[in-house]
Amino acid sequence: MKTNAPKPSASIALALALALALASTGSSQAQACLDKRQIQEAVSSGQIMSLDAVLAQAGVDPSSDILNVDVCDESGRLVYVIGVLSSDGQAQNLTLNAQ
Repeated sequence: MKTNAPKPSASIALALALALALASTGSSQAQACLDKRQIQEAVSSGQIMSLDAVLAQAGVDPSSDILNVDVCDESGRLVYVIGVLSSDGQAQNLTLNAQ
């Protein structure tokens, strides 16, 4: 009887994604971060760049999976804090200038 258990590499990727999400949550609480509505308003008003524009400017591979996104005040400037899982399974947190 076959089971649909995830492959080991999928399990590792999922564990990394969860670890990044938890790590991001902890760091977000230490910083003043915008909620989703505030992020949308900031993009619409031109206060910050769109996520797509920031990722393109940073050269992030478009096939990467975005795990989480926050916009936070870091020493008086707004930054995107982004959890990314690349196509090769590498997970990382990126902090990119939002302005």
